Amino acid sequence: MEIVFRDKLEDIDLEQLDGSFFYGWPNPPSTPTFLKLLEKSYAIELAVDEDTGKVVGFIQAISDGVLSAYIPLLEVVPEYKGRGIGTALVQRMFERLRDLYMIDLLCDPELQTFYEKQGMSKASGMVIRHYQNQSGTVVG
Repeated sequence: MEIVFRDKLEDIDLEQLDGSFFYGWPNPPSTPTFLKLLEKSYAIELAVDEDTGKVVGFIQAISDGVLSAYIPLLEVVPEYKGRGIGTALVQRMFERLRDLYMIDLLCDPELQTFYEKQGMSKASGMVIRHYQNQSGTVVG
């Protein structure tokens, strides 16, 4: 298995994306919604399994392109975890965002050690979560 990294959606289609990124999510986005969130991102990094053509990891950033960026999602397909893919995706994204003043993300406490190893510092934040909208479709 060889993993290649891409920073664009060129040559990536719906068949290469699937819902296994969102394992454990109670209301995961559909594959078309997943593609749309990648398309609308400021920057993306994708990990692709060369043997299968499947996207097995991704990270996205949203940004004003001037001072700040936020990383809402870093996901690796469960069966590919523990192979350094998440670390590589973070490092690639940090390199792309290096000219910005701040790069922020929120994560669960059990993931803080991972991000500290990537050079990030703990901070506090506030959130609102509308889990009924987690799939990316508006619930009326």
